Amino acid sequence: GVFPPAAPHRSLWTAIRRGLRKNCKNCGEAVLFTGYLTLRTPCPNCGLDTQRYRADDAPAYFTIAIVGHIVVPLLLLTERLYAPSTLVQLSVWLPTTLALTLWILPRAKGALIGVNWATEAGG
Repeated sequence: GVFPPAAPHRSLWTAIRRGLRKNCKNCGEAVLFTGYLTLRTPCPNCGLDTQRYRADDAPAYFTIAIVGHIVVPLLLLTERLYAPSTLVQLSVWLPTTLALTLWILPRAKGALIGVNWATEAGG
């Protein structure tokens, strides 16, 4: 598989789902972040130390790949079908790219921290 096997007592897919919801990997109740990307540690509900499950630059790479695979084909399709002016293209796709990036990035970080927790990659 793509991911290392989960620890016997930790479900990989549950951890990813909780991360996508930006919740604690262990209990699924508390919010994972205190700010936009700042981890809350320890979890106020179960005491999990989330700092040891680092995501580093991986969330940014995943976010760029996902947003690029959404925006670029839509931009090219719009150009091919309607040939709008550059100003129209910029006024549509720059805000779309920014909004998608800001929405996906914390979810990607949560999911990757979930993978690290489930596979015990951080400690």
